[in-house]
Amino acid sequence: MIDDQKKLLQSMMGDRIWRLMKSDPEAFQRETKAYFARTYPGWTVLRAKYPIVYLRDDRKRV
Repeated sequence: MIDDQKKLLQSMMGDRIWRLMKSDPEAFQRETKAYFARTYPGWTVLRAKYPIVYLRDDRKRV
């Protein structure tokens, strides 16, 4: 369930990572987290459902 008070970012990633979803689920999770750690620092992957990945903003607000 998506919390209305804290909106999620919807993003996408390349097919190379999506192909891992069925062939190697552990590698898929690892590669997905690594990809978004580089592209969206401070955001957490919550869900991946082809072709969308849902991210939560965990950066600290000042």
